[in-house]
Amino acid sequence: MRVLLVEDDELLGDGVTNGLKQYGYTVDWLKDGESARLALSTERFDIMILDIGLPKMTGLELLEKIRQHGNTIPVLILTAHDTIEDRVKGLDSGADDYITKPFDLDELCARIRALQRRFAERAIPIIQHANISLDPASHTVYLADEIINMPRREFVLLQKLLENVGRVLSREYLTQTLYGWGDEVDSNTLEVHIHNLRKKLGNKLIRTIRGVGYMIDKIKD
Repeated sequence: MRVLLVEDDELLGDGVTNGLKQYGYTVDWLKDGESARLALSTERFDIMILDIGLPKMTGLELLEKIRQHGNTIPVLILTAHDTIEDRVKGLDSGADDYITKPFDLDELCARIRALQRRFAERAIPIIQHANISLDPASHTVYLADEIINMPRREFVLLQKLLENVGRVLSREYLTQTLYGWGDEVDSNTLEVHIHNLRKKLGNKLIRTIRGVGYMIDKIKD
């Protein structure tokens, strides 16, 4: 899961970023509302953790703008004031949940998981291709009737490829999907994930397009 964290406080932002990474999340951390607005217009994130008091554009202003443009990303707002008025403003602006500072990392992760479950129920539950079934809601992959053990990044990579059957996805795009902007990634990391998927699901599933990236071919009639 790729998380966009928008928080201008250096200490809090660093702590949340490192903490979420330990839980297995990919985190992109931005420090002002305008940068977040631009990122949301060009990148895909699974959830946004949004502080209210941001420079250049407040959290509520950002939230209202992206909702007006049809962006339905789940949003968890951070607020320093646990008042009914602040909660109502956030929820009316389009937030899906809120958490009050200071907060415990375990509680933050629990709220993220709750939003994941809520939004997974709205999506098409199962993606199927040949004898492979991928269930985003339960984070499960089946090969025929056998459950395949799939670490988080392999699951995300497979899901992205299955969502784009017949299309070539570049190495850069796939790497960015799996890792945050600030993460140090070895040059062969993506190839390792592809190798593991082929080992589990068969060598013919994922095709390498040399110099470009990878794809899963459409099933021929």
